[in-house]
Amino acid sequence: MAETWPRPVPLIGDRTSASQRAADPAGWAMGEEVRDALHRVVAGRRDVRRFRPDPVLGDVLERVLTAAHAAPSVGHSQPWRFLVVQDPATRDRAAVLTDRERLRQAAQLEPDAARRLLDLQLEGVREAPLGVVVCCDRRTPPAGVLGRATFPDADLWSCAAAIQNLWLAARAEGLGLGWVTLFRPEELAGLLGLPDGVVTLGWLCLGWPDERPPAPGLERAGWSRRLPLSGVVLHDRWPDESAAPAAPPSHLRAPGQQAVVATRDHADRLLTPPGSLGVLDRAVDGVVAAGGGATSGGTLVLAAADHPVAALGVSAYSPAVTRDVVSASVAGTSLGATAARTAGLGVCVVDAGVSGDPVPGATVLRPAGPRGDLVDRPAMTPDDAWRLLDAGRDLGRQVAAAGLVALGEVGVGNTTVAAALACGLLGADPEDAVGLGAGADAAVLARKRQVVAEAVARARRGSPALTRDPLVALTELGGPELAVLAGVVLGAAAAGSAVVLDGYATSVAALVAVRLEPGVQPALVAGQRSRERGHDLVLQDLGREPLLDLRMRAGEGVGAALASGLLLAGLALRRDTARVDS
Repeated sequence: MAETWPRPVPLIGDRTSASQRAADPAGWAMGEEVRDALHRVVAGRRDVRRFRPDPVLGDVLERVLTAAHAAPSVGHSQPWRFLVVQDPATRDRAAVLTDRERLRQAAQLEPDAARRLLDLQLEGVREAPLGVVVCCDRRTPPAGVLGRATFPDADLWSCAAAIQNLWLAARAEGLGLGWVTLFRPEELAGLLGLPDGVVTLGWLCLGWPDERPPAPGLERAGWSRRLPLSGVVLHDRWPDESAAPAAPPSHLRAPGQQAVVATRDHADRLLTPPGSLGVLDRAVDGVVAAGGGATSGGTLVLAAADHPVAALGVSAYSPAVTRDVVSASVAGTSLGATAARTAGLGVCVVDAGVSGDPVPGATVLRPAGPRGDLVDRPAMTPDDAWRLLDAGRDLGRQVAAAGLVALGEVGVGNTTVAAALACGLLGADPEDAVGLGAGADAAVLARKRQVVAEAVARARRGSPALTRDPLVALTELGGPELAVLAGVVLGAAAAGSAVVLDGYATSVAALVAVRLEPGVQPALVAGQRSRERGHDLVLQDLGREPLLDLRMRAGEGVGAALASGLLLAGLALRRDTARVDS
């Protein structure tokens, strides 16, 4: 037997042997206590906005910066430079830059997002005792750094890793850190005197926090929510998206460039500044470009249905209310019918599934097959979805002959249906899509969110194509009145009529129509922005800015009727206002 010798153990570097590592693959772990502490620090990291004036001692700052300097860097390039700002005058000038940029960015956002941006606390640049500007020295050519020849921006990634190290170390010390990027890079570089080739990654506010937020600030402000881990983890390769169903062939076309430009040219000859009526001018342009310039009237299509989901406690009202409102609409005395008459519109009431016998006097377009409560079974059969869609298309062509087509709906529980369908089509979170409906309280709202979440989860399990196939989404999560209204949108748009939407439910029906035929989108006019939480999400996807913002919850097409009256007035102004020489 050959003599064996002790393994030489290096005095520097890795002292372990291959046999040691094979015997204990997890031997490098630092222990449960350290692991759990690290995860608590990671989970507790927050973007802090409010600070105490107490100074940060030098040894604490050094520990934090040492952690940042220990970050990984591509090619061991260490491109970061930490510029510590304590001078009050510099901080004040930097704060002016952030205030200016916040207003600039808010001006580019839609109103609700702009208001929320302006509400965010961004005083940390002034309040925090320290500013740390992480700079990236990019003056070394990428080809000279291992790993940057193929990924030239890897130096910026390295600096971002340094910021994360700094942030976690600060959290462990009990310090707060806020990362502010509301700067124009060239302005911040100029303030700090940075040479060419050195760029900033924003301004870090560092100090003792004057808040101890339990959750990320933008989540608490309702800006966004953290995605579930399952939504961001893929395996082996990117999923094959070629298996997605092909888009249905489009038979509709938006108004051509010549029609759009001719409409705008015609409006520019009015004796008033171009665009003087704001959003109304743009809506009128759309109607005229589609060929509806002579329109002076129209029809409110009021589709009604009851929903099995109402039995799950998602509404403040009894389903019996649906029939009462539909009967009053046929008689011309409901709020929606009265609003339509006031606006100069006729009324077409559609019984798309009201409980009991068909409502006398209504156009009957009802599902023939079984209907589900969304949670346990699909809303309706695929055959019913197609049949009601086609019937609505025929109805849309008919009513388009009278001018504008306004949409309305009646049905206890249909804001739950609308929210579920919106989630299915948009991939939205029920927290963001479910609102109070008509008179719900906190308990009912919680129940609605639970029902919508369960319904969407069931539909996604059974139909992976939910977000890609609008007919599947309509079948699984919609309602028969929404199928009819989606068809009305398609038929009216094909006939050259503008379609005026009411609230959440009618907008979701229009979303189905646009997913089926994108060419109908220019025919849509958003009549109003309702108080329903998810309505804005749908309007944004439709790319439509509402004419009215009255915080209405009426339903029944009231908002669409009021907006139609405004649109008809705009068309009259366009026809009758004096013109200037071309």
